[in-house]
Amino acid sequence: MSSSGFSWKLKEHPKIPKGKAVAVVVLDGWGEANPDKYNCIHVAETPTMDSLKKGAPDRWRLVRAHGTAVGLPTEDDMGNSEVGHNALGAGRIFAQGAKLVDLALASGKIFEGEGFKYIKESFNSNTLHLIGLLSDGGVHSRLDQLQLLLKGASERGAKRICVHILTDGRDVLDGSSVKFIETLENDLTKLREKGTDAKIASGGGRMYVTMDRYENDWEVVKRGWDAQVLGEAPYNFRCAIEAVKKLRAEPKSNDQYLPPFVIVDESGKPVGPIVDGDAVVTFNFRADRMVMLAKALEYQDFDKFDRVRFPKIRYAGMLQYDGELKLPNHYLVSPPEIERTSGEYLVHNGIRTFACSETVKFGHVTFFWNGNRSGYFNPALEEYVEVPSDSGITFNVKPKMKAMEIAEKARDAILSGKFDQIRVNLPNGDMVGHTGDIEATIVACKAADEAVKMILDAIEKVGGIYVVTADHGNAEDMVKRNKAGQPLLDKNGQIQILTSHTLEPVPIAIGGPGLGNFVRFRKDVPSGGLANVAATVMNLHGFEAPSDYETTLIEVVDK
Repeated sequence: MSSSGFSWKLKEHPKIPKGKAVAVVVLDGWGEANPDKYNCIHVAETPTMDSLKKGAPDRWRLVRAHGTAVGLPTEDDMGNSEVGHNALGAGRIFAQGAKLVDLALASGKIFEGEGFKYIKESFNSNTLHLIGLLSDGGVHSRLDQLQLLLKGASERGAKRICVHILTDGRDVLDGSSVKFIETLENDLTKLREKGTDAKIASGGGRMYVTMDRYENDWEVVKRGWDAQVLGEAPYNFRCAIEAVKKLRAEPKSNDQYLPPFVIVDESGKPVGPIVDGDAVVTFNFRADRMVMLAKALEYQDFDKFDRVRFPKIRYAGMLQYDGELKLPNHYLVSPPEIERTSGEYLVHNGIRTFACSETVKFGHVTFFWNGNRSGYFNPALEEYVEVPSDSGITFNVKPKMKAMEIAEKARDAILSGKFDQIRVNLPNGDMVGHTGDIEATIVACKAADEAVKMILDAIEKVGGIYVVTADHGNAEDMVKRNKAGQPLLDKNGQIQILTSHTLEPVPIAIGGPGLGNFVRFRKDVPSGGLANVAATVMNLHGFEAPSDYETTLIEVVDK
């Protein structure tokens, strides 16, 4: 017991004995949705997961993995792997993403942090550039946050500000770009009246300029780089409203795919290319479509395209976009401070832990699970194993990924008797789901199911317990839908593929010979979410969870 009265020691559970091996399996991107041909989990052969589902409601149920359940602002905010694993490991709900930014802006804390101080050093003699999605969709960015950032920066000495806009039309209605630009131009006019030289410097549609993800197409980032940094684009305009109206008038044109354009002055010179000494902020709060640009802005030894010029700038993200890569190095809003995670508690209570995934999700069962913390809590009690992901290919080319290799490592760890908790992430449903390749995603789901079987068979042999769950949805719905739930078609009558995460709940299943017949899911936690899983797992190790953790999902019924 420390002087503050805090102790790492957990109380023993009154009814669940200690000492059983517990396998915690996270199926990435595995939600629960209505069965149809676009639900790859339903279409795939998944006998193992199907058999677990038959245990409902006592041994299989659904939990929420999006919105407020994982610390995001609204129920329209889809979960992601980082916040999902934070919640799974932390056992409590911490403000995340847009909500963190909202809090930092409302309190003014954003302007007092290290990230803002870093970019502020450029304000006197150089330009502040803001790059991001101009939208109120709330998925990647929000217009009101940009407005507050502009106001706060100009009040704190930014003399020149250039905004590099990316038009949306994906999370909001196509054509709404004009309204957003008018709002922004109105704000910039007011800033100019107060003495800040503030203007729009370049633009383009989000799917064609800058916002690529998963290193799918570096040309998209290059188009943005050429406009934002070099001041070069196929189209030059004197103002952004004119640019968007004219470019939208082209046949088959829309907000998502607008070509890059540069704003020029009366002599035809670009008004705001990024040069040495400038500050740059990418104001999207969501990470996946900012990581590639962050690499181009930050990495000295970058080889994905010819940058022509690599200006010496002060660059900060709205948030840190990749905690594992520490990218970017500077950011305006710090990640949530997550302390006393379940992993740390269990290690302090002697639980020997094995964690494994392949490269793309290895950080999720280690770094994010442990509250955005690198390394071991106690190397004598922990072993983390990374299986290298296939590099240089998109994941639909080899949709089985490394599921069986991960399962084999987990099986061996279980059978070795050296570990009490064996924790893995099977990435297939998410990484292949993101490619939009339905056939490949079906193969991916089958492979993940086979991997689960291997792990459960090992648990059976050692008399252990399993917990199988997921971090968010993806593979269970691969098509965009209208409000009535019908698939949306494009202009050519083809279905519109959905490559994103979803708002669907995810399953959690418990079982194994070590569970006995008397443990079941409680009926009085109907709206449980991912944060409830940590207390549940602690119970299965034979401990009570700390009193401030989200409540456990299980109970022991008297024999």
